[in-house]
Amino acid sequence: GPARHEGPRREVDVITDIAHEVLGDSTPIDWQEMKNCSTVRSAIARVIPGWDKIKDIDQTKEEFQIGGRTFHKPEFNTPTGNAQLHKHDLPPLKGGAGELRLMTVRSEGQFNTVVYEEEDIYRGQDRRDVVLIHPEDVANLGLQNDQQVVISSDTGEITGFRVRAYEDIRAGNALMYYPEANVLVSRRADPSSKTPAFKGEVIRISPEE
Repeated sequence: GPARHEGPRREVDVITDIAHEVLGDSTPIDWQEMKNCSTVRSAIARVIPGWDKIKDIDQTKEEFQIGGRTFHKPEFNTPTGNAQLHKHDLPPLKGGAGELRLMTVRSEGQFNTVVYEEEDIYRGQDRRDVVLIHPEDVANLGLQNDQQVVISSDTGEITGFRVRAYEDIRAGNALMYYPEANVLVSRRADPSSKTPAFKGEVIRISPEE
């Protein structure tokens, strides 16, 4: 896409330059050619079943759906033709007295870690340096709405953020935007999903001195 800011490089340039530095010219992949996004799309079309149409999407401008993803009849690719449902027990909630469970989220004006707007119209917020918690938790922690606070976890600490009462979150939980809140997230990964606890980090909130 078009360059929006001076300085930052395209993600595809960063990845291909790292690959070329590490692997050199000894692989079947021409990393310099991979800087061309159409080359990347052609590779995707060759490798991933059902993605054939992405190869020519620059020319066709045609949206497409991956085959086998839409079911107009309740028939599934299982031995019985029926869906197979599994249940999972919910894990115990983490956190003790005076602690909250943090989920990190994107705002409305954000794509992955790229932030285009400070405002989040989804949640009615005009800035990102906030921690949203239920009004009951604001009162129980002895805080005031929009008060500057220190937010800490076993991994890191953030200062200068504002606590805000937010009715649409259940008491005992907190919401912050990433990547700003990443400093609070443990570097340990879940053994199954291989991801950090972006939705379940235990934090503590106290007034900033």
